[in-house]
This record gives sequence, structure tokens and C-alpha cells, in this order.
Amino acid sequence: MLETGIKGMQQVTVCEENSALSMGSGTLKVFATPAMIALMEKTAWMSAAPHLEDGQGTVGTALDIKHTAATPLGMTVTCESELIAVDGRKLTFHVTARDEAGVIGEGNHERFIVDNEKFQAKADKKAEK
Repeated sequence: MLETGIKGMQQVTVCEENSALSMGSGTLKVFATPAMIALMEKTAWMSAAPHLEDGQGTVGTALDIKHTAATPLGMTVTCESELIAVDGRKLTFHVTARDEAGVIGEGNHERFIVDNEKFQAKADKKAEK
């Protein structure tokens, strides 16, 4: 059962592959905003996953995030999530990313609980058209 207060944490080291230059979101060798967003989504979905029924998963549907500080190559980024609202199948998480110097980004992320097989089948049908 999903209840508010569920927390998660994930870490990543900033490297060439997740830099703005490599990810196409800028020209600098700093942690890319798309990489930060992916880390935030991963942290949220992984925190919810153990609390779902068999065959269920979550999909991201909304982000309200600010990326407020740059992180250079070699530093570690830690993301923490907290489930702050449950409204039927809609889950709202507050997510915060930090490096060794402090907060680099934060905001809210929404996910919806789905039946994995049904969701995948519906998505696959789009390719048949």
C-alpha cells in the first residue's frame, strides 16, 4: 500500500556521459539537466516500486523542477524523493538533488500507477497504425 512519507535515494557520479555536452543540452562539461531529471524520476519510481501490486508499475507524467546549480565532472549527485500526496493512482513526489556543495535542483514530480501489460499493449498499438 502506498502512503505518503515513502522516501527514496539514488546517487550518480558526474561523468562525460551525463554531461550537458554529451547529452546535447549544452556545451559544458557539467551535470546535464536531462540527467538530473532522469535521476529524479528513477529515485521516485524505485521508492514506490516495492509497495505496488504484482504487475503494476508507475509512469512519469509531470515535472515542476528547477536546476539551480552546476555540478562539475567527478562530483557525486545524490537525489532524495519523498511521496507527498496520493490521489487514487496519481502519486506526487518532492525531489531534491544535491552535490557535495549543496542543493543543485528540486521540485515536484508526478507519476501514475499503471498495469504494466495493459500500458505496454496500448503503447505498442500505436506502432501498428
